[in-house]
Amino acid sequence: MKKSLITIWILAKVGLVALAAVSVSSSELVHKFGSPSFSGVNQSAHYLTIDEQERTRKAEQVKKAQDALEDAEREAENTVLAKFIRNLESRIYSTLAKDISESLFNYSGAQPDPLDETTWVSGTINLEGNLLTWINNGSTITLIIEEYLDGVLISTTEIVIPIGSFGGCWSECDG
Repeated sequence: MKKSLITIWILAKVGLVALAAVSVSSSELVHKFGSPSFSGVNQSAHYLTIDEQERTRKAEQVKKAQDALEDAEREAENTVLAKFIRNLESRIYSTLAKDISESLFNYSGAQPDPLDETTWVSGTINLEGNLLTWINNGSTITLIIEEYLDGVLISTTEIVIPIGSFGGCWSECDG
């Protein structure tokens, strides 16, 4: 038994010596960064990716803010009060347009002479800073619309209506 222990012990020492004799190779331990920001490899592509992410994030934030504003405007326009005001405004403008068109053809007993300006029927309305002027000379009605922006005349529209074709002449129409 002692002999077998010595044999095992000798074999163990020989095994250790054999292991020690085997050449061990190693290299220097070098740390490499995985991020292109530190290593410089593919760095420009990395920066472009970051820039694109920042740009799209900002664009999404702007779009969300714009959508929120549009939603708020829609909500404000769809309140009962806003609908009532729009309906009332529409009816007032409709009545105003009806009254203006009636006054264009309403002679009220006047007999305008196309050659005498003092007998012509005319009127002017200031509508939200814009002037609507009509002149009825007995054979035509001239409607002049002057559009103003901040007190400055920006456009003039003139419409001439031959009232003889509507049967509205006071005297004999020329045709």
